[in-house]
Amino acid sequence: MTKYVFVTGGVVSGLGKGITASSIALLLKCRGYKVFMQKFDPYFNVDSGTMNPIQHGEVFVTYDGCETDLDLGHYERFIDEELNYSSNITNGKIYKSVIEKERKGDYLGATVQMVPHITNEIKNKIYEAGTSSSADIVITEIGGTVGDIEAEAFIEALRQVQYELGQSNTFFVHCTLVPFIFGSDELKTKPTQNSVKDLRNKGIQPNALVCRAPFDTGIHIKEKLSLFCSIPVSNIIDSIDVNNIYQVPINYHNQRFDEIILNQFNLPLKKSNLKDWEALVKTVDNLKEELEISLVGKYIELHDAYIFVVEALKHAGYKINKKIKINWVDSENLEKESANLKEIFKNSKGIIVPGGFGSRGIEGKIKAINYARVNKIPFLGLCLGMQLAVIEFARNVCNIEDANSTEFNPLCQNPVIDLMADQKAIINMGGTLRLGNYECTLKKNTLAYSDYKQDVILERHRHRYEFNNAYKDILEKNGLVFSGINTKANLVEIVELPTHPHFIASQFHPEFKSRPTRPHPLFLSFIKAANEYETKKK
Repeated sequence: MTKYVFVTGGVVSGLGKGITASSIALLLKCRGYKVFMQKFDPYFNVDSGTMNPIQHGEVFVTYDGCETDLDLGHYERFIDEELNYSSNITNGKIYKSVIEKERKGDYLGATVQMVPHITNEIKNKIYEAGTSSSADIVITEIGGTVGDIEAEAFIEALRQVQYELGQSNTFFVHCTLVPFIFGSDELKTKPTQNSVKDLRNKGIQPNALVCRAPFDTGIHIKEKLSLFCSIPVSNIIDSIDVNNIYQVPINYHNQRFDEIILNQFNLPLKKSNLKDWEALVKTVDNLKEELEISLVGKYIELHDAYIFVVEALKHAGYKINKKIKINWVDSENLEKESANLKEIFKNSKGIIVPGGFGSRGIEGKIKAINYARVNKIPFLGLCLGMQLAVIEFARNVCNIEDANSTEFNPLCQNPVIDLMADQKAIINMGGTLRLGNYECTLKKNTLAYSDYKQDVILERHRHRYEFNNAYKDILEKNGLVFSGINTKANLVEIVELPTHPHFIASQFHPEFKSRPTRPHPLFLSFIKAANEYETKKK
Protein backbone atom coordinates (compact mmCIF):
# COMPACT_ATOMS: atom_id res chain seq x y z
CA MET A 1 0.00 0.00 0.00
CA THR A 2 1.28 3.47 -0.91
CA LYS A 3 2.35 5.64 2.03
CA TYR A 4 1.83 9.42 2.05
CA VAL A 5 3.97 12.24 3.48
CA PHE A 6 2.28 15.65 3.65
CA VAL A 7 4.33 18.83 4.03
CA THR A 8 2.50 21.91 5.34
CA GLY A 9 3.79 25.36 6.28
CA GLY A 10 3.07 27.91 8.96
CA VAL A 11 4.00 31.39 10.23
CA VAL A 12 5.29 32.79 6.90
CA SER A 13 5.63 31.65 3.31
CA GLY A 14 9.01 31.11 1.69
CA LEU A 15 10.40 28.87 4.42
CA GLY A 16 11.53 26.23 1.96
CA LYS A 17 8.67 23.72 2.02
CA GLY A 18 9.58 22.70 -1.52
CA ILE A 19 13.20 22.03 -0.58
CA THR A 20 12.05 20.17 2.54
CA ALA A 21 9.66 17.98 0.54
CA SER A 22 12.36 17.37 -2.10
CA SER A 23 14.93 16.50 0.57
CA ILE A 24 12.59 13.98 2.21
CA ALA A 25 11.90 12.36 -1.16
CA LEU A 26 15.62 12.21 -1.97
CA LEU A 27 16.45 10.56 1.36
CA LEU A 28 13.72 7.95 0.92
CA LYS A 29 14.80 7.27 -2.66
CA CYS A 30 18.41 6.84 -1.51
CA ARG A 31 17.13 4.10 0.80
CA GLY A 32 15.77 2.20 -2.18
CA TYR A 33 12.12 3.29 -2.12
CA LYS A 34 10.19 4.40 -5.21
CA VAL A 35 9.00 7.95 -4.59
CA PHE A 36 6.66 10.38 -6.32
CA MET A 37 5.99 14.06 -5.58
CA GLN A 38 2.97 16.31 -5.72
CA LYS A 39 2.20 19.99 -5.10
CA PHE A 40 -1.17 21.48 -4.11
CA ASP A 41 -1.44 25.17 -4.95
CA PRO A 42 -4.34 27.11 -3.39
CA TYR A 43 -4.71 29.66 -6.20
CA PHE A 44 -7.71 29.49 -8.54
CA ASN A 45 -5.77 29.54 -11.80
CA VAL A 46 -6.26 26.17 -13.46
CA ASP A 47 -2.49 25.95 -13.92
CA SER A 48 0.59 28.21 -13.93
CA GLY A 49 0.63 28.60 -17.72
CA THR A 50 -0.98 32.03 -17.97
CA MET A 51 0.62 33.52 -14.85
CA ASN A 52 3.11 36.39 -15.11
CA PRO A 53 6.66 35.18 -14.30
CA ILE A 54 7.22 38.38 -12.30
CA GLN A 55 4.47 37.32 -9.89
CA HIS A 56 4.98 33.59 -9.76
CA GLY A 57 8.38 32.73 -11.18
CA GLU A 58 9.14 30.53 -14.15
CA VAL A 59 6.61 27.96 -15.33
CA PHE A 60 7.76 24.34 -15.26
CA VAL A 61 6.56 21.78 -17.83
CA THR A 62 6.31 18.03 -17.19
CA TYR A 63 7.07 15.44 -19.87
CA ASP A 64 3.33 14.94 -20.49
CA GLY A 65 2.74 18.64 -21.09
CA CYS A 66 1.40 19.89 -17.76
CA GLU A 67 2.28 23.53 -16.97
CA THR A 68 3.09 23.69 -13.27
CA ASP A 69 4.48 25.63 -10.35
CA LEU A 70 8.28 26.05 -10.27
CA ASP A 71 8.51 23.86 -7.15
CA LEU A 72 8.13 20.84 -9.41
CA GLY A 73 11.44 21.82 -10.95
CA HIS A 74 13.03 21.55 -7.48
CA TYR A 75 11.41 18.14 -7.08
CA GLU A 76 12.73 16.76 -10.36
CA ARG A 77 16.22 18.17 -9.80
CA PHE A 78 16.46 16.59 -6.35
CA ILE A 79 14.95 13.16 -6.99
CA ASP A 80 15.86 12.82 -10.68
CA GLU A 81 12.43 11.39 -11.51
CA GLU A 82 10.01 12.62 -14.17
CA LEU A 83 6.74 13.88 -12.70
CA ASN A 84 3.40 14.08 -14.51
CA TYR A 85 -0.11 15.58 -14.63
CA SER A 86 -0.85 14.21 -11.13
CA SER A 87 1.96 16.28 -9.64
CA ASN A 88 0.44 19.76 -9.64
CA ILE A 89 -3.11 20.29 -8.40
CA THR A 90 -4.65 23.75 -7.99
CA ASN A 91 -7.89 24.97 -6.50
CA GLY A 92 -8.77 25.97 -10.06
CA LYS A 93 -8.40 22.38 -11.31
CA ILE A 94 -10.41 21.00 -8.39
CA TYR A 95 -13.32 23.42 -8.71
CA LYS A 96 -13.32 23.17 -12.51
CA SER A 97 -13.55 19.39 -12.30
CA VAL A 98 -16.36 19.48 -9.71
CA ILE A 99 -18.39 22.05 -11.67
CA GLU A 100 -17.99 20.05 -14.90
CA LYS A 101 -19.24 16.92 -13.10
CA GLU A 102 -22.19 18.85 -11.68
CA ARG A 103 -23.10 20.14 -15.14
CA LYS A 104 -23.04 16.60 -16.54
CA GLY A 105 -25.31 15.37 -13.74
CA ASP A 106 -22.68 13.11 -12.15
CA TYR A 107 -23.89 14.04 -8.66
CA LEU A 108 -27.46 12.93 -9.45
CA GLY A 109 -29.02 16.22 -8.42
CA ALA A 110 -27.31 16.41 -5.01
CA THR A 111 -26.46 19.78 -3.48
CA VAL A 112 -22.77 20.22 -4.32
CA GLN A 113 -20.81 21.27 -1.24
CA MET A 114 -17.29 21.83 0.05
CA VAL A 115 -17.62 18.58 2.03
CA PRO A 116 -17.83 16.00 0.59
CA HIS A 117 -17.63 17.00 -3.09
CA ILE A 118 -14.61 19.33 -3.14
CA THR A 119 -12.70 17.33 -0.52
CA ASN A 120 -13.47 14.06 -2.31
CA GLU A 121 -12.06 15.50 -5.51
CA ILE A 122 -8.87 16.48 -3.67
CA LYS A 123 -8.59 13.02 -2.10
CA ASN A 124 -9.04 11.45 -5.52
CA LYS A 125 -6.02 13.43 -6.75
CA ILE A 126 -3.97 12.28 -3.76
CA TYR A 127 -4.80 8.62 -4.28
CA GLU A 128 -4.43 8.94 -8.06
CA ALA A 129 -0.83 10.08 -7.58
CA GLY A 130 -0.08 6.85 -5.74
CA THR A 131 -1.85 4.70 -8.31
CA SER A 132 -0.47 6.37 -11.46
CA SER A 133 3.12 6.37 -10.19
CA SER A 134 3.10 2.96 -8.45
CA ALA A 135 5.24 4.67 -5.82
CA ASP A 136 6.00 3.25 -2.41
CA ILE A 137 5.79 6.74 -0.92
CA VAL A 138 4.15 9.92 -2.26
CA ILE A 139 5.36 13.25 -0.85
CA THR A 140 2.80 16.06 -1.18
CA GLU A 141 3.50 19.73 -0.47
CA ILE A 142 0.62 22.08 0.38
CA GLY A 143 1.26 25.60 -0.90
CA GLY A 144 0.79 28.68 1.25
CA THR A 145 0.47 28.56 5.04
CA VAL A 146 -2.00 27.04 7.48
CA GLY A 147 -4.78 29.57 8.01
CA ASP A 148 -4.89 30.78 4.40
CA ILE A 149 -8.56 30.82 3.42
CA GLU A 150 -7.78 29.36 -0.02
CA ALA A 151 -6.15 26.27 1.50
CA GLU A 152 -8.99 25.31 3.86
CA ALA A 153 -10.38 22.59 1.60
CA PHE A 154 -6.94 21.03 1.11
CA ILE A 155 -6.29 20.86 4.85
CA GLU A 156 -9.72 19.33 5.49
CA ALA A 157 -9.08 16.72 2.77
CA LEU A 158 -5.76 15.82 4.40
CA ARG A 159 -7.52 15.37 7.74
CA GLN A 160 -9.86 12.92 6.09
CA VAL A 161 -6.94 11.06 4.47
CA GLN A 162 -5.22 10.78 7.85
CA TYR A 163 -8.43 9.34 9.31
CA GLU A 164 -9.03 6.95 6.39
CA LEU A 165 -5.49 5.58 6.06
CA GLY A 166 -4.30 5.79 9.66
CA GLN A 167 -1.01 6.81 11.27
CA SER A 168 0.94 3.91 9.78
CA ASN A 169 0.24 5.13 6.23
CA THR A 170 0.41 8.93 6.66
CA PHE A 171 3.07 11.27 8.01
CA PHE A 172 2.58 15.02 8.50
CA VAL A 173 5.55 17.41 8.40
CA HIS A 174 4.93 20.99 9.47
CA CYS A 175 7.50 23.65 8.46
CA THR A 176 7.64 26.72 10.69
CA LEU A 177 9.81 29.71 11.51
CA VAL A 178 11.75 29.97 14.78
CA PRO A 179 12.92 33.60 14.60
CA PHE A 180 15.95 35.03 16.38
CA ILE A 181 15.08 38.31 18.07
CA PHE A 182 17.95 40.78 18.29
CA GLY A 183 18.09 42.72 21.53
CA SER A 184 16.88 39.83 23.66
CA ASP A 185 19.22 37.59 21.62
CA GLU A 186 17.02 34.52 21.74
CA LEU A 187 15.03 32.19 19.54
CA LYS A 188 11.27 32.48 19.90
CA THR A 189 8.94 29.45 19.82
CA LYS A 190 5.58 31.22 20.07
CA PRO A 191 5.02 31.53 16.27
CA THR A 192 5.55 27.78 15.92
CA GLN A 193 3.28 27.01 18.87
CA ASN A 194 0.48 29.10 17.39
CA SER A 195 0.94 27.60 13.93
CA VAL A 196 0.73 24.05 15.28
CA LYS A 197 -2.32 25.06 17.31
CA ASP A 198 -4.00 26.29 14.10
CA LEU A 199 -3.24 22.98 12.40
CA ARG A 200 -4.54 20.94 15.35
CA ASN A 201 -7.70 23.06 15.43
CA LYS A 202 -8.30 21.77 11.90
CA GLY A 203 -7.97 18.20 13.08
CA ILE A 204 -4.37 17.43 12.08
CA GLN A 205 -1.65 16.53 14.55
CA PRO A 206 1.77 16.92 12.89
CA ASN A 207 4.21 14.05 13.33
CA ALA A 208 7.33 16.16 12.86
CA LEU A 209 8.34 19.81 12.94
CA VAL A 210 10.90 21.32 10.58
CA CYS A 211 12.14 24.49 12.26
CA ARG A 212 13.68 27.11 9.98
CA ALA A 213 16.20 29.03 12.08
CA PRO A 214 19.53 30.81 11.57
CA PHE A 215 21.32 28.14 13.64
CA ASP A 216 20.61 24.92 15.57
CA THR A 217 17.75 25.45 18.00
CA GLY A 218 19.26 23.37 20.82
CA ILE A 219 17.72 20.89 23.23
CA HIS A 220 15.91 23.45 25.41
CA ILE A 221 13.99 24.92 22.45
CA LYS A 222 13.18 21.42 21.22
CA GLU A 223 11.91 20.34 24.64
CA LYS A 224 9.70 23.43 24.84
CA LEU A 225 8.25 22.80 21.38
CA SER A 226 7.79 19.13 22.19
CA LEU A 227 5.77 19.96 25.31
CA PHE A 228 3.51 22.55 23.67
CA CYS A 229 3.08 20.77 20.34
CA SER A 230 2.85 17.13 21.55
CA ILE A 231 5.68 16.05 19.24
CA PRO A 232 8.65 13.91 20.38
CA VAL A 233 11.94 15.81 20.73
CA SER A 234 13.52 13.43 18.20
CA ASN A 235 10.92 14.49 15.62
CA ILE A 236 11.80 18.20 15.82
CA ILE A 237 14.19 18.82 12.95
CA ASP A 238 16.46 21.84 12.56
CA SER A 239 16.47 23.44 9.12
CA ILE A 240 19.25 25.97 9.48
CA ASP A 241 20.18 28.59 6.91
CA VAL A 242 22.71 27.22 4.41
CA ASN A 243 24.66 28.71 1.50
CA ASN A 244 24.27 25.49 -0.49
CA ILE A 245 20.71 24.10 -0.67
CA TYR A 246 22.09 20.67 -1.57
CA GLN A 247 23.34 20.48 2.02
CA VAL A 248 19.75 20.36 3.33
CA PRO A 249 19.13 16.62 2.70
CA ILE A 250 22.44 15.79 4.39
CA ASN A 251 21.45 17.87 7.42
CA TYR A 252 18.10 16.04 7.62
CA HIS A 253 19.77 12.65 7.24
CA ASN A 254 22.16 13.49 10.09
CA GLN A 255 19.07 14.10 12.26
CA ARG A 256 17.62 10.69 11.21
CA PHE A 257 14.61 12.31 9.54
CA ASP A 258 14.26 9.49 7.00
CA GLU A 259 14.45 6.88 9.78
CA ILE A 260 11.69 8.64 11.73
CA ILE A 261 9.36 8.53 8.72
CA LEU A 262 10.11 4.92 7.80
CA ASN A 263 9.66 3.77 11.40
CA GLN A 264 6.16 5.27 11.51
CA PHE A 265 5.38 3.54 8.19
CA ASN A 266 6.71 0.24 9.60
CA LEU A 267 8.99 -0.02 6.57
CA PRO A 268 12.48 -1.60 6.63
CA LEU A 269 15.43 0.75 7.15
CA LYS A 270 17.25 -0.15 3.96
CA LYS A 271 20.85 1.01 3.70
CA SER A 272 21.13 4.63 2.61
CA ASN A 273 23.36 5.58 -0.31
CA LEU A 274 24.09 9.30 -0.42
CA LYS A 275 27.56 9.11 -1.98
CA ASP A 276 26.64 10.95 -5.19
CA TRP A 277 24.84 13.67 -3.24
CA GLU A 278 27.69 14.09 -0.78
CA ALA A 279 30.10 14.41 -3.72
CA LEU A 280 27.84 17.10 -5.22
CA VAL A 281 27.81 19.06 -1.94
CA LYS A 282 31.61 18.86 -1.75
CA THR A 283 31.95 20.09 -5.34
CA VAL A 284 29.59 23.05 -4.85
CA ASP A 285 31.21 24.03 -1.54
CA ASN A 286 34.68 24.12 -3.11
CA LEU A 287 34.02 26.13 -6.27
CA LYS A 288 36.58 28.91 -6.46
CA GLU A 289 36.81 30.30 -10.01
CA GLU A 290 33.92 32.19 -11.64
CA LEU A 291 32.67 32.16 -15.20
CA GLU A 292 30.41 35.03 -16.23
CA ILE A 293 27.45 34.35 -18.51
CA SER A 294 25.10 37.08 -19.73
CA LEU A 295 21.40 36.20 -19.51
CA VAL A 296 19.36 38.54 -21.70
CA GLY A 297 15.70 38.72 -20.69
CA LYS A 298 12.82 41.03 -19.87
CA TYR A 299 11.80 39.61 -16.48
CA ILE A 300 15.17 40.04 -14.78
CA GLU A 301 13.79 41.98 -11.77
CA LEU A 302 12.66 38.58 -10.43
CA HIS A 303 15.44 36.07 -10.89
CA ASP A 304 13.01 33.20 -10.23
CA ALA A 305 11.51 34.03 -13.63
CA TYR A 306 14.55 32.25 -15.13
CA ILE A 307 15.27 29.83 -12.30
CA PHE A 308 15.48 26.69 -14.46
CA VAL A 309 17.91 28.32 -16.90
CA VAL A 310 20.10 29.56 -14.06
CA GLU A 311 20.07 26.17 -12.34
CA ALA A 312 20.96 24.40 -15.60
CA LEU A 313 23.90 26.78 -16.07
CA LYS A 314 25.06 26.06 -12.53
CA HIS A 315 24.80 22.30 -13.06
CA ALA A 316 27.07 22.57 -16.10
CA GLY A 317 29.44 24.74 -14.08
CA TYR A 318 29.71 22.06 -11.39
CA LYS A 319 30.96 19.64 -14.04
CA ILE A 320 33.95 21.87 -14.88
CA ASN A 321 34.41 23.15 -11.29
CA LYS A 322 33.35 26.70 -12.09
CA LYS A 323 30.93 28.96 -10.25
CA ILE A 324 28.57 30.55 -12.77
CA LYS A 325 28.14 34.29 -12.33
CA ILE A 326 25.06 35.67 -14.08
CA ASN A 327 25.24 39.07 -15.74
CA TRP A 328 21.55 40.02 -15.77
CA VAL A 329 20.86 42.06 -18.91
CA ASP A 330 17.52 43.81 -19.41
CA SER A 331 16.68 43.38 -23.10
CA GLU A 332 14.67 46.63 -23.13
CA ASN A 333 17.79 48.57 -22.13
CA LEU A 334 19.62 47.14 -25.13
CA GLU A 335 17.07 48.81 -27.42
CA LYS A 336 18.21 52.27 -26.33
CA GLU A 337 20.55 54.16 -28.67
CA SER A 338 22.86 54.79 -25.72
CA ALA A 339 23.30 51.06 -25.05
CA ASN A 340 27.00 50.13 -25.25
CA LEU A 341 26.96 46.38 -25.96
CA LYS A 342 30.74 46.12 -25.80
CA GLU A 343 30.67 47.50 -22.26
CA ILE A 344 27.62 45.45 -21.20
CA PHE A 345 29.14 42.14 -22.37
CA LYS A 346 32.81 42.95 -21.72
CA ASN A 347 33.31 40.34 -18.97
CA SER A 348 30.91 37.71 -20.29
CA LYS A 349 32.22 34.50 -21.82
CA GLY A 350 28.85 33.42 -23.16
CA ILE A 351 25.43 34.90 -24.00
CA ILE A 352 22.14 33.09 -23.45
CA VAL A 353 18.70 34.24 -24.63
CA PRO A 354 15.93 32.22 -22.91
CA GLY A 355 12.25 31.81 -23.67
CA GLY A 356 9.47 34.35 -23.27
CA PHE A 357 6.26 35.70 -24.75
CA GLY A 358 5.20 39.03 -26.23
CA SER A 359 6.94 41.79 -28.16
CA ARG A 360 8.47 43.76 -25.28
CA GLY A 361 12.27 43.77 -25.38
CA ILE A 362 12.46 41.67 -28.55
CA GLU A 363 14.70 44.00 -30.56
CA GLY A 364 17.13 44.17 -27.62
CA LYS A 365 17.42 40.38 -27.60
CA ILE A 366 18.03 40.39 -31.36
CA LYS A 367 20.84 42.94 -30.85
CA ALA A 368 22.40 40.66 -28.22
CA ILE A 369 22.22 37.67 -30.58
CA ASN A 370 23.80 39.72 -33.37
CA TYR A 371 26.59 40.78 -31.00
CA ALA A 372 27.27 37.15 -30.02
CA ARG A 373 27.27 35.99 -33.67
CA VAL A 374 29.46 38.76 -35.04
CA ASN A 375 31.96 38.73 -32.17
CA LYS A 376 32.19 34.92 -32.02
CA ILE A 377 30.99 34.77 -28.39
CA PRO A 378 29.49 31.37 -27.38
CA PHE A 379 25.70 31.60 -27.70
CA LEU A 380 22.78 29.45 -26.57
CA GLY A 381 19.18 30.28 -27.53
CA LEU A 382 16.18 28.65 -25.90
CA CYS A 383 12.68 28.56 -27.43
CA LEU A 384 12.06 32.26 -28.20
CA GLY A 385 15.86 32.55 -28.26
CA MET A 386 15.93 30.18 -31.22
CA GLN A 387 13.20 32.06 -33.05
CA LEU A 388 15.03 35.35 -32.57
CA ALA A 389 18.31 33.79 -33.72
CA VAL A 390 16.53 32.83 -36.95
CA ILE A 391 15.08 36.34 -37.34
CA GLU A 392 18.50 37.94 -36.73
CA PHE A 393 20.16 35.66 -39.29
CA ALA A 394 17.42 36.26 -41.86
CA ARG A 395 17.70 40.03 -41.49
CA ASN A 396 21.46 40.50 -41.24
CA VAL A 397 22.89 37.61 -43.25
CA CYS A 398 20.15 36.81 -45.78
CA ASN A 399 19.22 40.50 -46.17
CA ILE A 400 15.52 39.88 -45.53
CA GLU A 401 15.19 43.23 -43.79
CA ASP A 402 11.59 42.87 -42.59
CA ALA A 403 11.95 39.27 -41.37
CA ASN A 404 9.90 38.85 -38.22
CA SER A 405 7.47 36.68 -36.27
CA THR A 406 3.72 37.06 -36.61
CA GLU A 407 3.67 37.03 -32.80
CA PHE A 408 5.22 40.51 -32.86
CA ASN A 409 3.95 41.76 -36.22
CA PRO A 410 0.93 39.86 -37.58
CA LEU A 411 1.16 41.75 -40.89
CA CYS A 412 4.87 41.32 -41.58
CA GLN A 413 5.75 40.45 -45.18
CA ASN A 414 8.38 37.84 -44.29
CA PRO A 415 7.12 35.77 -41.35
CA VAL A 416 10.11 33.47 -40.78
CA ILE A 417 8.36 32.53 -37.53
CA ASP A 418 4.63 31.84 -37.75
CA LEU A 419 1.71 29.89 -36.28
CA MET A 420 1.02 26.39 -37.53
CA ALA A 421 -2.14 26.22 -39.62
CA ASP A 422 -4.11 24.31 -36.98
CA GLN A 423 -3.29 26.93 -34.34
CA LYS A 424 -4.47 30.03 -36.16
CA ALA A 425 -8.09 29.69 -35.00
CA ILE A 426 -7.14 29.32 -31.32
CA ILE A 427 -8.38 32.11 -29.06
CA ASN A 428 -7.80 30.80 -25.50
CA MET A 429 -4.27 31.21 -24.17
CA GLY A 430 -4.20 28.49 -21.50
CA GLY A 431 -3.18 24.98 -22.51
CA THR A 432 -3.01 25.74 -26.26
CA LEU A 433 0.77 25.67 -26.66
CA ARG A 434 2.92 22.84 -27.96
CA LEU A 435 3.65 21.32 -24.56
CA GLY A 436 5.68 18.45 -23.19
CA ASN A 437 7.86 15.83 -24.86
CA TYR A 438 8.39 15.73 -28.62
CA GLU A 439 10.92 13.71 -30.57
CA CYS A 440 13.77 15.36 -32.44
CA THR A 441 16.00 13.63 -34.99
CA LEU A 442 19.57 14.95 -35.05
CA LYS A 443 21.69 15.52 -38.12
CA LYS A 444 25.04 13.75 -38.16
CA ASN A 445 28.28 15.78 -38.03
CA THR A 446 26.67 18.72 -36.23
CA LEU A 447 27.25 20.35 -32.86
CA ALA A 448 23.87 19.06 -31.69
CA TYR A 449 24.81 15.47 -32.56
CA SER A 450 28.19 15.91 -30.90
CA ASP A 451 26.46 17.16 -27.73
CA TYR A 452 23.84 14.42 -27.47
CA LYS A 453 25.72 11.54 -29.14
CA GLN A 454 22.47 9.91 -30.27
CA ASP A 455 20.18 9.96 -33.30
CA VAL A 456 16.81 10.75 -31.67
CA ILE A 457 16.20 12.80 -28.54
CA LEU A 458 13.09 13.61 -26.49
CA GLU A 459 12.75 17.16 -25.16
CA ARG A 460 10.07 19.30 -23.50
CA HIS A 461 8.38 22.20 -25.27
CA ARG A 462 6.34 25.25 -24.30
CA HIS A 463 5.59 27.52 -27.24
CA ARG A 464 3.01 28.34 -29.89
CA TYR A 465 4.95 29.72 -32.85
CA GLU A 466 7.21 27.67 -35.16
CA PHE A 467 9.88 28.19 -37.79
CA ASN A 468 8.32 28.78 -41.20
CA ASN A 469 9.73 26.10 -43.53
CA ALA A 470 9.14 28.34 -46.57
CA TYR A 471 12.37 30.14 -45.60
CA LYS A 472 14.44 27.03 -45.00
CA ASP A 473 16.24 26.97 -48.36
CA ILE A 474 17.46 30.56 -48.30
CA LEU A 475 18.69 30.33 -44.70
CA GLU A 476 20.50 27.05 -45.43
CA LYS A 477 22.17 28.54 -48.53
CA ASN A 478 23.52 31.34 -46.33
CA GLY A 479 25.03 28.95 -43.79
CA LEU A 480 22.41 28.24 -41.10
CA VAL A 481 22.22 24.53 -40.31
CA PHE A 482 18.96 22.90 -39.23
CA SER A 483 20.49 20.18 -37.06
CA GLY A 484 17.37 18.95 -35.26
CA ILE A 485 13.99 18.18 -36.86
CA ASN A 486 10.73 16.78 -35.55
CA THR A 487 10.18 14.44 -38.50
CA LYS A 488 6.54 13.62 -37.70
CA ALA A 489 5.39 17.23 -38.17
CA ASN A 490 8.44 18.49 -40.10
CA LEU A 491 9.17 21.13 -37.48
CA VAL A 492 12.58 22.71 -36.88
CA GLU A 493 13.88 22.00 -33.37
CA ILE A 494 17.56 23.03 -33.45
CA VAL A 495 19.57 25.52 -35.51
CA GLU A 496 23.32 26.16 -35.41
CA LEU A 497 26.15 27.97 -37.19
CA PRO A 498 29.15 25.76 -38.01
CA THR A 499 31.28 28.82 -38.89
CA HIS A 500 30.92 30.06 -35.29
CA PRO A 501 32.89 28.63 -32.31
CA HIS A 502 29.61 27.80 -30.54
CA PHE A 503 26.27 29.09 -31.79
CA ILE A 504 23.27 26.82 -31.19
CA ALA A 505 19.61 27.34 -30.35
CA SER A 506 16.73 24.98 -29.60
CA GLN A 507 12.96 25.37 -29.99
CA PHE A 508 12.51 23.23 -26.85
CA HIS A 509 13.48 23.93 -23.22
CA PRO A 510 16.49 21.76 -22.31
CA GLU A 511 16.69 23.42 -18.89
CA PHE A 512 13.70 21.37 -17.68
CA LYS A 513 15.73 18.15 -17.87
CA SER A 514 18.96 19.35 -16.29
CA ARG A 515 20.05 17.80 -12.97
CA PRO A 516 22.74 18.89 -10.47
CA THR A 517 24.49 15.52 -10.79
CA ARG A 518 23.77 15.23 -14.53
CA PRO A 519 23.88 18.52 -16.47
CA HIS A 520 22.01 18.79 -19.75
CA PRO A 521 24.22 18.20 -22.86
CA LEU A 522 23.38 21.55 -24.49
CA PHE A 523 24.19 23.50 -21.33
CA LEU A 524 27.35 21.52 -20.66
CA SER A 525 28.57 22.10 -24.22
CA PHE A 526 27.77 25.82 -23.93
CA ILE A 527 29.59 26.23 -20.60
CA LYS A 528 32.62 24.30 -21.88
CA ALA A 529 32.72 26.60 -24.91
CA ALA A 530 32.44 29.66 -22.66
CA ASN A 531 35.29 28.33 -20.53
CA GLU A 532 37.44 27.82 -23.63
CA TYR A 533 36.55 31.34 -24.81
CA GLU A 534 37.76 32.70 -21.45
CA THR A 535 41.02 30.77 -21.76
CA LYS A 536 41.64 32.12 -25.25
CA LYS A 537 40.93 35.71 -24.13
CA LYS A 538 43.53 35.37 -21.39
